[in-house]
Amino acid sequence: MNNRRQIFKYFIFYLVTIFSSILAVIIYLKYFPVSSKVITEEKTINETKLSETAIEEAIEKVYDSVVTVESYRSNQNIGSGSGFIYKSDKDRGYILTNHHVIENADKVQVILTNNEVVDAKILGSDEYTDIAVLSLDKEKITKVATLGNSDDINLGSTVITVGSPMGSDYSGSITRGIISGKDRMIETDSIIAKVIQTDAAINPGNSGGPLVNLAGEVIGITSMKLATEEIEGMGFAIPINDVKKYVEYLENGKEIERPSIGISVINASDKYSLFRYQINIDSNITSGVVITDLVSGKSADKAGLKVRDVITKFDNNEIKNISSLRYYLYQYKTGDSIKVTYIRDGKTQTLDMKLIDND
Repeated sequence: MNNRRQIFKYFIFYLVTIFSSILAVIIYLKYFPVSSKVITEEKTINETKLSETAIEEAIEKVYDSVVTVESYRSNQNIGSGSGFIYKSDKDRGYILTNHHVIENADKVQVILTNNEVVDAKILGSDEYTDIAVLSLDKEKITKVATLGNSDDINLGSTVITVGSPMGSDYSGSITRGIISGKDRMIETDSIIAKVIQTDAAINPGNSGGPLVNLAGEVIGITSMKLATEEIEGMGFAIPINDVKKYVEYLENGKEIERPSIGISVINASDKYSLFRYQINIDSNITSGVVITDLVSGKSADKAGLKVRDVITKFDNNEIKNISSLRYYLYQYKTGDSIKVTYIRDGKTQTLDMKLIDND
């Protein structure tokens, strides 16, 4: 009898143990990691879908504003690029593109997204900023792009380009990337610009097309890329806020006037040039520009700057070298005043300089 009771107790204990284990597994599956993993996977899938939807919507907002730009001289095609319609009035639509796309052209045509070829007129073009404005008949417009704020961009943000790489055969091509860098100073033979860097694919023919954020707003004009066997994914766009400063001049066919301050300079980091001009500066000075000559009666001379002064700032903008001096100087207009920070005889000083001359 006692043996039966003992066996019964073991049986009950066994059943309770199994039941408890099953209950524990059910609770774990319901509330802990496996469920979290499912939720995380669903969240990731939903976020991916949301991102893809945002990209598609951004493309839709800008796509039909983009055109292929074909340049001709003496009826010979001399170049091809991209552009986009950014504005319209009662008679005309206005297209932004690069200066180098239409340089030396005596005739320009644009190809719309419906493949219609339309004559365009060059209203204005500027080599230094590498921007140009064209116009076309308003009746041909189906979409006008929205200009965004290029100051309001973040590293890593998704961006899209639309354009015609390698010419009209590939018009309307879309590439996707991120903001890889901001405020990159790029200098060529004729251009000194602060640009947006992106890894979105930019190829010959993309020049002049829009760089677009996920809101479908144009934040830059694709302009150039670094192209060597060792470099991939380094494209650049002119910030749209810089373009806005000059676009009204070009719409009205006006030449952009830029101030001159009447100095010759060398980089403070250029030891050879310093030696050649027999200029000694403090070894702690590694950036800035050193004045080697002044033109009497010009802005710098009247303000009180002297040969051997090292210019380090215009207002709050740091002058690191000749390129940045030119870039920041050209953000001002004749008649403006600049607070100049400079080093003379080892001491940092400031003065106010009024811009009284044009180039």
